[in-house]
Amino acid sequence: MSLDSDSAAVVSTSRDWYFPSPPFIHNNSNSTKFPKYRRRFPTNPRPSQHLPPDSRPPFGGVSSPNSSPPFRSVSSSTSAPHRAFNHERLRRRVDFGRRREKPQQNDVNEAIPSVSDGVSRRRSEVSSAVSGEKFLGNGFNVRWKMAFFVAIATTVFSSVVYQNFCLHIQVNELQEHISKLEFTLRAYNLSDSMELISSFGQQSDLHSKSLKRLALMVSLTLLSMPVLAFKYIDYVSRSRSSENISEEMSLNKQLAYRVDLFLSVHPYSKPLALLVATLLLIFLGGLALFGVKDDSLAECLWLSWTYVADSGNHTDSEKIGERLVSVSISFGGMLIFAMMLGLVSDAISEKFDSLRKGRSKVVEQNHTLILGWSDKLGSLLNQLAIANESLGGGIVVVMAERDKEEMELDIAKMEFNFKGTSVICRSGSPLILADLKKVSVSKARAIIVLAEDGNADQSDARALRTVLSLTGVKEGLRGHIVVELSDLDNEVLVKLVGGDLVETVVAHDVIGRLMIQCARQPGLAQQIWEDILGFENCEFYIKRWSQLDGMHFEDVLISYPDAIPCGIKVASLGGKIILNPDDSYVLQEGDEVLVIAEDDDTYAPAPLPTVWRGSLPKDFIVPKSAERILFCGWRRDMEDMIMVLDAFLAPSSELWMFNEVAEKEREKKLIDGGLDISRLVNITLVNREGNAVIRRHLESLPLQSFDSILILADESVEDSAIQADSRSLATLLLIRDIQAKRLPMVTHVQRGSFSQGSWIGEMQQASDKSVIISEILDPRTKNLLSMSKISDYVLSNELVSMALAMVAEDRQINDVLEELFAEEGNELQIRQADLYLREGEELSFYEVLLRARQRREVMIGYRLADAERAVINPPSKSERRRWSVKDVFVVIAEKE
Repeated sequence: MSLDSDSAAVVSTSRDWYFPSPPFIHNNSNSTKFPKYRRRFPTNPRPSQHLPPDSRPPFGGVSSPNSSPPFRSVSSSTSAPHRAFNHERLRRRVDFGRRREKPQQNDVNEAIPSVSDGVSRRRSEVSSAVSGEKFLGNGFNVRWKMAFFVAIATTVFSSVVYQNFCLHIQVNELQEHISKLEFTLRAYNLSDSMELISSFGQQSDLHSKSLKRLALMVSLTLLSMPVLAFKYIDYVSRSRSSENISEEMSLNKQLAYRVDLFLSVHPYSKPLALLVATLLLIFLGGLALFGVKDDSLAECLWLSWTYVADSGNHTDSEKIGERLVSVSISFGGMLIFAMMLGLVSDAISEKFDSLRKGRSKVVEQNHTLILGWSDKLGSLLNQLAIANESLGGGIVVVMAERDKEEMELDIAKMEFNFKGTSVICRSGSPLILADLKKVSVSKARAIIVLAEDGNADQSDARALRTVLSLTGVKEGLRGHIVVELSDLDNEVLVKLVGGDLVETVVAHDVIGRLMIQCARQPGLAQQIWEDILGFENCEFYIKRWSQLDGMHFEDVLISYPDAIPCGIKVASLGGKIILNPDDSYVLQEGDEVLVIAEDDDTYAPAPLPTVWRGSLPKDFIVPKSAERILFCGWRRDMEDMIMVLDAFLAPSSELWMFNEVAEKEREKKLIDGGLDISRLVNITLVNREGNAVIRRHLESLPLQSFDSILILADESVEDSAIQADSRSLATLLLIRDIQAKRLPMVTHVQRGSFSQGSWIGEMQQASDKSVIISEILDPRTKNLLSMSKISDYVLSNELVSMALAMVAEDRQINDVLEELFAEEGNELQIRQADLYLREGEELSFYEVLLRARQRREVMIGYRLADAERAVINPPSKSERRRWSVKDVFVVIAEKE
C-alpha cells in the first residue's frame, strides 16, 4: 500500500482529549511540533463518513489543496473533562507533505478555555458544597456545627485530594496517549487486526485506571467513616441524654460497655483486635496504593504489608501520591507494632507474675497436699521429710491464701534438713475447686487440712467447708483426708460430711489428754510420746506376713528381732485393730501385725528364738492412791479434761482450778459444755480465783502439796502462741521459786550441771518433788525449758504435727492413737522394774517381755536409772544384761 504526500490523517475517538504539553513527532530528518490542542474524534470507526464528499481522496490518491484539514476543531464548551478514553478503532491516512504544515493556532486557543472551564466547574462544586454545609449547620448548635463542619471539610479535602490525583494521572495518561499516537503514525502500514488488538489493550488499560480511581475513593471513604460514625454516636447520645436522662443510658456508654465486656470475657480479644486492625490497615493501604500506582492489586497489598512491617520501606516512592499513602501506612504500622509489643510484653510479664505468685498448675502425683497455713506447718514438714527419707525424698505441696514468695521465704527460714523432699508452694483457696485442681488434688495420696489460728468455731467451720469442697471434686480423690480440728464437738459433723475419706485429729483434745497422762505418768512428756509419734526414731507400722499365719500372739512377740509387735489388725472383724490381744489369739489368713519399728523396711519375722520365761518376783498390784492436782489457767475444753481426769484418778482426789474466771461463770461454762458436776465420782473440784502471773496470788496456794501441776495455755491468749508461752513460762518460774522456798533444801543436786546455790538448782530440787506439765505452743520456748530441766513439758504444735504426719502416712494409725488417748482401753504406762525382776538379775529383753505378758502388758522399751532417755524398740533383744530395780519400763497396758 502507498500513500502520497497529500494524504490526510484521520483519527476516530469517542471523547475529547486535552494535551497539556506539545509533543514532538519525528519523521526521518524532519520534525513537526504540535502545540496544545483539544479534539473531538467521531465515534464512527470509518473516517470517510466524516469527511465532505469533495475532500475524500481515493484509496491511494492525494487530496486537493483546498480540502479540509485532517483535524476538525471542536468548541471547548462541549468537551467533558473527566471522560475515560474509549478508542474503538483507529484508521489513519497520512499525507507526508501536509504533515510539515504548521498546526493552526486556533486549536491551541480552543484548548485553553476548555481547561479553564474545568477548573471553574470544580471551584463551583466546592463552593456549592461549602454553601450546603453552611445551610445544614443552621440546624445545630455551635458545638455540632463545628463537628459537622469538620466532617464536611474532611470530605471536601478528600475530594480535592482525589481531583488532584485525577489531574496528575490524567496528565500522565495523555502523555502516554501522545506517544501511542506517534507510534501509530509511524506504524501506518499495520493491518486492521493489529489495530483492533491495540484498541482492546487500550480499553483494558482504561478499565484498570477506572478501577484504581474507585479503589482510592473507597479507601478514603472507609478512613473517614469512623470519624463520622463516632460523631454521629456522640450526637445521638447527647440528644438522648437531654431528652431522657434517668431512663436510658447514652449510646456511647453502651458501646463502651460492649467493648469492655468483649475485652474482659474473651481471653484472646486483644490479640484478635490487633489482628483485625492489622488486616484492615493492610487492606486499606493496598487499595490506596492501587489507586496511585500502576501495579496490580496483589502487588499493592504485598507492598502495603511491607510498609506495615517496616516503616523504612517507603523511601523509594517517587510520586507525591505514593509518598502520602506510604507514609500513612508506615505510621499506622508503627502504631500496630507498638501495640503488639505492648501485648507481648504484658503477656510475658503476666506469665512470670503468675509463676511468681504460684498460679501455675502442679503436675505431680502421689504427693502430700497441705491446705492452709499455721504455726504447726514447720514441724509437719519436718516429720514428712523424715518419713520420706527412706524413699529418697518426696513431694509436699502447700496451698494457702498467702503470697507464694512469702511462704517460700518462711519455709526457707526453717532450720531443719528436708532430706531430699521438695516443698512446692501455691497461692489459692481450698474452698475454690479451680484452685484445688491447680494442685492436683485428685492425684494426692494424702490431704492434710490445717486448722487456722484464732477462733476455734470459725476454724472448724472453715475446715468443714474445705471438706465439702474436697468431696465435690469430680475426678474423685485417690488419697484420704486428714483434718485438724480445734473443738471435739465438731468432729462428728466433719465425719458425717467426709464419710470414709476423713480422718480427724482434734488438736486441743489430744494435747489435753496427753497432759493428763503425763501428769499421772511422769516422764512420758519428756521423750516417749515424741519418740512414738515422730518419725525420727520408732513409729507404728502395719503389714501382713503370711508366714505368721497359725501362730499365737505370744510367739509373734518374739518373732521380730528389729520390731516389737503390739497389736493385730483382724481381717474377720473388718480390719479392726486390737491392741495388746490375748496370748492365745491365733493369726488367721488376712490378719496384719501392728509393730513399733524404725522404718517399714527395717524389720521382718525370723525363726523363733529360745527364751526362758521365768516368773514374776511377786504378784504385785500397783496401788492407786488419791492425788491432788492443780490447773493453772482456763481452757475452752475444761469440761472434757475434768471428765478424763475423773476416770483416771483414785477416789477422794482433788482438782484445784486457779484462774481469772469468776466461780459462778465457771460453773455456767462447765454446764454449757456438758459437764454434770454432781456426777463426778473420784474427784472434788476446788475453785480459786486469781492471776497465775502474779506472785502474791500464787503464794496463797499450797503449791508444795500438789502431786501434779498443769499450766494451761489460757483461753484469753491462746490465739497468740508467743503471748501464751510467755505467760506459761512466767507461771512456771514463779511456781518453782515458791516451791523451792517452801521445800527443805537438799545438800546435792542430782541432775544437771547447775550449782546448788543457783536459782535454777533450787528449782531443779523443787521439780524432783512434784510434776509440772506446761502447755507450750511455740517451739522456740522448748529450748529454754530443756536447758533448765525444771519442768516436764508438752510441745503442743510439735506433738499435733507428729500425729498429723503419722495419720497422713497411714490412716490406720489414727485408730491406734485414738485408743491410746481415750479414757478406756489401752494406754502407755511407766512401770517400775521391781514388778518384773529382782535386783541384779540378768535377763534379756525378750525374757522381761514375756514376764510382762503375764501381767497382760506389751513391753516396748525401758529407761535405765542412770540414763536420761528411754530406749524404744531396743536392739539386741536376746542379749542378757544386769537390771536394777530403779530402772523403769514402758509398756502398753489396759487402763486401771
